[in-house]
Amino acid sequence: QVQLVESGGGLVQAGASLRLSCAASGRTFTSYAVGWFRQAPGREREFVAVFDWTVNTYYADSVKGRFTISRDNAKNTVYLTMNSLKPEDTAVYYCAATRGGSYYADVAEYDYWGQGTQVTVSS
Repeated sequence: QVQLVESGGGLVQAGASLRLSCAASGRTFTSYAVGWFRQAPGREREFVAVFDWTVNTYYADSVKGRFTISRDNAKNTVYLTMNSLKPEDTAVYYCAATRGGSYYADVAEYDYWGQGTQVTVSS
């Protein structure tokens, strides 16, 4: 079992940056794919970024060039650095993990989820 806790969200102006953290407890995320997803009001939860099972990284087209996923294995923590934030980035951001699967961007592949952290970007 893995427990995930997100932090770092907040209210920022368009163009600002934020760094979200996902801290894991119970087990390390060795051999897990670990990703970030987001859900805006009235919309489906969508893929943002991931370390896949071989620690390759992938990003949604909407965030490529602006967001970066990184990890600190000593702290058992995954980060999402978000630059050039836009109002359309406003959402609750979740981290998630899974030991196995086929497609890194499929919400249904993930077994463990954090509680989410709110990111609000004003115009």
